Amino acid sequence: VQLQASGGGLVQPGGSLRLSCAASGIIFRLNAMRWHRQAPGKQRELVATITSTGSTNYTDSVKGRFTISRDNIKRTMYLHMNSLKPEDTAVYFCATHYRGRAYWGQGTQVTVSS
Repeated sequence: VQLQASGGGLVQPGGSLRLSCAASGIIFRLNAMRWHRQAPGKQRELVATITSTGSTNYTDSVKGRFTISRDNIKRTMYLHMNSLKPEDTAVYFCATHYRGRAYWGQGTQVTVSS
């Protein structure tokens, strides 16, 4: 199982970014997927989830600004991030469970700063 996250970068406050997570080694369309993030000195937190049927859930701090989505044909999950704030600065990880195990991508850095 491999999860490859990409799309991070430096963006000004109020800006937008789209993260991608390409998956292999799993039956992607059957798997719920998640985005987590970890800011310096803080614990990793769950940001958003999307089920195999497309239902979504978000942590309160990103509701209305972030959108999680998936393309089962491309076996890729996305996180569209709008109205970014400095407190969104973190390493973002994609993750899933498969056959009883958790799998994590390598993380992509998002920095929101002027």
